[in-house]
Amino acid sequence: MPTMHDVARRANVSLSTVSYAINGTRPISEETRQRIFTAMRELGYQPHALARGLASKRSRILALLFPTSERGLGNTDLEFIIGAVDAARELGYHLILWTSGVDDVVELGQLIQQGLVDGVVLMEVHLHDKRVEYLREIEFPFSVIGRCADVAELPYTDIDFEQTVREAISHLVELGHADIGFFNYALEVFEAGYGPAVRVAQAFERITQEMGVRGVARFCHAYAQAGYEAFNALLDEHPEITAIAVMNERSVPGILQAIDDRGWCVPDDISLILLVSSRQVAEMSMPPLTTLAPPAAELGKLGVELLVQQLDGRSVSASQTLLPCHLVVGESTGVRRQHLHEQNPLLR
Repeated sequence: MPTMHDVARRANVSLSTVSYAINGTRPISEETRQRIFTAMRELGYQPHALARGLASKRSRILALLFPTSERGLGNTDLEFIIGAVDAARELGYHLILWTSGVDDVVELGQLIQQGLVDGVVLMEVHLHDKRVEYLREIEFPFSVIGRCADVAELPYTDIDFEQTVREAISHLVELGHADIGFFNYALEVFEAGYGPAVRVAQAFERITQEMGVRGVARFCHAYAQAGYEAFNALLDEHPEITAIAVMNERSVPGILQAIDDRGWCVPDDISLILLVSSRQVAEMSMPPLTTLAPPAAELGKLGVELLVQQLDGRSVSASQTLLPCHLVVGESTGVRRQHLHEQNPLLR
């Protein structure tokens, strides 16, 4: 079993320097720190977490606050989490997943008071997020994957929703679509001020108007039957729609079933594009869906790095970063074709 002495020899540093890197008791250069952690990984050395905490008065444990909701945890969410876990491990930390609600600052306070974690990374952020207000008030180290309305001195990384929606609408417009539907999260989620739901809704309305296309937005719960019902209601009311953008990926199976039940197929009769859904999610459908895939792993990594920079007493560089999603063209978007109501005036 490898020891700290083995790590010191491999990294060509003193034993005390290895201890400083592990426990954070004294500052060392970033180059030396990385050399030591590389040696630890190569040797398979695992320092004793409790001993490290006793020596440094730090647990070397971070918490990722990801509230569970109606949506639960999907594949796209897991990519964010895995990115955060990998980054924490590389920086010599453990990471735990904490699923209490966005309004539950009492449980958050208990987590902090126990001294279990050195800092927290917030996800599923709302425009007026009580967790952010609480952590600011008690001056506890935190970073945010997402952002609230007040971003003054807030260390965050988030998706560039404006650019993401613009790219999605541009893709559909280039294919000739001029009547576009949009399924957001549920109305309750939007009214609660969930950041992505609000920002995408605002961007969709603004960009469709700017590009001179007709946009119709609807709310939809995060399960298949809701997608089925929402699609049928939208197309019954607006049969002119030839493309739909979907923010709520868990409703997609129901949407696809509704399309099939009408005797339609994708993309010949209607185009479908996902917003902020991973390539893996898009590839699970038949046909594979076009998606704006988020840089989930990178955002998870950046969120942890912002927090660790604070814990190490370093200046937080590039503390506010927006990253766009990446367009992955699948088989669910195609050139706009005439609908039945356009071919036969009697069906209008």
